[in-house]
Amino acid sequence: MNFNYPNGKRYIPKDTDSHTRGKNQKNNSYSNRGMTLEEDLNETNEYYRERKIAVIHKKPTPVQIVQVDYPKRSAAVIKEAYFKQASTTDYNGIYKGRYIDFEAKETQNPTSFPLKNFHHHQIIHMEEVVNQEGICFVILRFSKYEQVYFLEASHLLAFWDRMISGGRKSITKEEIEQKGTLIPLGFHPRIDYIKIVDTLYRF
Repeated sequence: MNFNYPNGKRYIPKDTDSHTRGKNQKNNSYSNRGMTLEEDLNETNEYYRERKIAVIHKKPTPVQIVQVDYPKRSAAVIKEAYFKQASTTDYNGIYKGRYIDFEAKETQNPTSFPLKNFHHHQIIHMEEVVNQEGICFVILRFSKYEQVYFLEASHLLAFWDRMISGGRKSITKEEIEQKGTLIPLGFHPRIDYIKIVDTLYRF
């Protein structure tokens, strides 16, 4: 089945390269697990739900189906589809009565995180959540170092405003280390970001 973006560009699942790297590398590194950041977060969220810690879900991406085959009367096969207008952020849910909303991004860049990885509509959405006193943040992964950081949306918004004002178009790794919090990678859950939420927000 082919999925295409609105501009006609074909969609390639982002976990393909990660999975391939996992098979080709011999060490037991994070990338060698063949798990993307999204898969690790989904696994973490399942852990939270099963233990009634929090209810966090990945938001579905709206899809426009344009071609369907019916090989049988009782079965339909989608042959081609397009992603509709981009969604807001990746995940949302509730924890201890508070609304949680966050975006997850990863980069191969070893020294900085390009702001082009975020879209304007996502920035607007996060700003709206912050204004309503929701818990909003981004989870950033530096693939080269196998490091995952928790960065509050308020800091991301400040970096975005700096770019709009003519400043640098990325956040340096040093800035993320200063403003954000490193999330230690575990086994179960893999990315325990709720522990960071507990230290940064009042309940």
